[in-house]
Formats: sequence, structure tokens, C-alpha cells
Amino acid sequence: MTDYLEIIDIQDAQSPFFLGIDIGGTGIKFGIVDDRGRTVGRTSIPTQQERGPEDACQRMRDSAHSLCSDCGVDFESIVHVGLASPGTMDLAKGVLLQPHNLPDWWQFPIRDHLRDVIEKPVAFQNDANAAAYGEYWVGRGADFNSMVLFTLGTGVGGGIIVNGRLINGEHSHGSECGHTFIETGPNGRDCGCGAKGHLEAYASATAVVLRTQEAIDSGAESSLSKRIAAGEKLTSLMVAEEADGGDELSNQIVMETADYLSYGAVNLMHLIDPDAIVFGGAMDFGGNETELGRRFLGGIIAGARKRGFPGLADKTLIDFATLGGDAGYIGSAGVARADFLSTQSKPVT
Repeated sequence: MTDYLEIIDIQDAQSPFFLGIDIGGTGIKFGIVDDRGRTVGRTSIPTQQERGPEDACQRMRDSAHSLCSDCGVDFESIVHVGLASPGTMDLAKGVLLQPHNLPDWWQFPIRDHLRDVIEKPVAFQNDANAAAYGEYWVGRGADFNSMVLFTLGTGVGGGIIVNGRLINGEHSHGSECGHTFIETGPNGRDCGCGAKGHLEAYASATAVVLRTQEAIDSGAESSLSKRIAAGEKLTSLMVAEEADGGDELSNQIVMETADYLSYGAVNLMHLIDPDAIVFGGAMDFGGNETELGRRFLGGIIAGARKRGFPGLADKTLIDFATLGGDAGYIGSAGVARADFLSTQSKPVT
């Protein structure tokens, strides 16, 4: 997966411009994006959530002005801002409700506060939905009318696009792909949300570490044990490294994770019948650039073909996302663009 996309020169950019902001628990990414979804400039600042959302909004404004100056964009030429955030939210009201990794930001009207501080219209979106929109606009889903994005990291996020529109739902909880059930029995694994049997409880980076540790504690032999005994912390990246080196247990964990994800893919295939299902996020096991990543994707495809309606998986593209860590700010800029065009009575293309 590409970590950073090419930045184009301002002379090659097509106005109007949009500012995309992607809030994370530890960092906030910014990008100035042109009308064709190309990045003109990007930067990041620490979130410092303990200083509160008002302080963060002030720093977002200051960073946006600095970024414009650095890449030669007149701040006035930015016509709309897109803001993506994790956590529960009320999209219609623009309010963060209870984001677990931003405990000092609960019940905060972030959309309207940022609008007042930055003095531009702000479109507000869930971070995984924004990333999905980025992939749909200019990423792996750019050739399709509908797609699903699974984001694989600490949890399993998701975003759904149908006929060019994000599925936000009536209560701002649409497209929660990681919280589909893949186990309904009493022994289902505990999900971080408090329920049992959700996909996230089996296929997130957190779940990969837990499942691996359980296997080691049960006596499974693995090269991971030596690294853990030397004081290293077990992570999904360590599992990927050892799988790449031929460790049997690590390979088993990776391929089991692919199989679990195939259930999630089939659930969405049968629900909305999308053109494409793509997988992004930090835990892609190297993506299409590595043999391990290709085997991981192959496992998802094989499982989907085995469990999906006959012929359906053959017609549904299953692949890795292509925007990498830029998907969030590009997608939030894309959401801002769609919002802007809707006010101009122009079709969104």
C-alpha cells in the first residue's frame, strides 16, 4: 500500500481547492486537495487531545494557513473544509458524542466550532466513511458506482458507497462493517464495543495479537516466543514479520484472519451487492507489494468465493485500497467537495 501519494505543483492544480482534515487519537492530518482529488500540500500536527477540542480547532486553523503559505495556495481559494473524526457522533448536528480515544472531547459541537474558527463551511464525517469516500473518488474504487472499504487497524472500520452516496444511516451509525456478526454462539469473542461475535473481535490488529498470544500460551511453537522472551511487545506487525520469515504459527494467524474477513466481505456482498470490496488500514500485511500480503488477500477471495452466492464473488472486485494513509484527508476533502457542489446545484462527478 502506498503510504504517501505524489504532491502536485500548484501550477498543475485545478481549482477550486478543498481542505481535508483527518483527526486521529495521536495525530491530525491535513491536505489541500484540488478539484480532481490531487494533493497540493499536506502536513500533520499532534492531536494533544488532553488540551481539548477548542485548542485543537485553533491549531487546525493555524496549520491550515501555514500549509497554504507553504504550497502557494491562497487561503481564500479554499471553498470548503472536510473534517473526519473517529468515535460516535451525530452527523446531522455536527457533534462528537463519546469518541473513546478522545475522552476530553465528548459532547462537543466540533463542526460548527471549527466553522466559526476557520471561517469556512465545514462538512463533517466519520473517519472510516471519509476514507471510503476517498477510495471511491480517486482510489481503488474510482471506476465503480458502489464499493465497500474495510479499514484494518486497532479495530475494524468500514465505509459503504452506493451510487456515489455514503451510507451514514439515520442515526449516524451506518457502515459499521466491523460490527457485523460472524459468530452468534455463547463463545463468541468479546468485541471492544462490549458485544460478542463481531468481525472486529476476530480480524482487527487487537484480535490478531490476542489470538496469537492464546496460541503461544497453549503451547504452540513459534519464533515469536523468542522475541517476546527478549522483551519485545507482541504486535500484529511482529506477526507479519515472522510470517514473512516462514514461522508456521504466524502464517496460520494471518490466513485465519483472511478467512474471518471473508465472512465480513460476504455479509456485505449479500447485503448491497457492491462493485468492489477493498481492504485498507495499517494491518494489510504488506498489501500487494509483498508475497504475504498477496496470500492474505488470496485467502479473503477464496473464502468469499466459497461462502458467497455462486458467481457473485467472481463479479465483485476484492483488492487492497490504494490511498494508504492519505485516504482520510483526501476523502474528507471529497466529502467537502460534494457538499460544495450540492450548494452550487451542480452534479457531483
